[in-house]
Amino acid sequence: MKIIFNKRKPNLKDQSGFTLIEILIVVILLGILATIIIPQVSVSTDDAKLNTLITNLTQMRNSLEVYYYQHNNAYPASSTPSTLPGDVSGDAAIFIAQLTRYTDEDGNVQDSKDSTFKYGPYIKGGALPTNPFNSKSDVTIDSAETDITEKTSSSVNTGYKFYSVTGVIMAADGTHETE
Repeated sequence: MKIIFNKRKPNLKDQSGFTLIEILIVVILLGILATIIIPQVSVSTDDAKLNTLITNLTQMRNSLEVYYYQHNNAYPASSTPSTLPGDVSGDAAIFIAQLTRYTDEDGNVQDSKDSTFKYGPYIKGGALPTNPFNSKSDVTIDSAETDITEKTSSSVNTGYKFYSVTGVIMAADGTHETE
């Protein structure tokens, strides 16, 4: 028995695939879609950062008001407490300690709660929330300004600026000063 195979050469017309023109059209369409979608994604990212900043500032402002009313109408870091843990020195560290640890009526700070140190912590986690625009969670304290309308942080290189006399806190990234 003899088997005969068809040894015909394949014709180019019989092959399937994409032509160069078809590939170019797909690439151009993908480029057009990318130019439309990419700006929308970056705008969404900025909106998310702004919403995060507003949420963080609202949380801190609420915490500051509660602190103010529980501590004889005094804001954190408005005066130096007589009792501080050993790792706390300087106005910014005092401010953070008074918001993240236990305090008494006079603003003295300690790490554990008892009958005297019964207030706080006002902000959980031991640190201020991060400013999403500059990724910093530290604070600069201005204890000299008494004008409640003063809101300038352009010369500050921290996450937030706090006016300890007026209780105003704001973002200190140079762009979102009044948020």
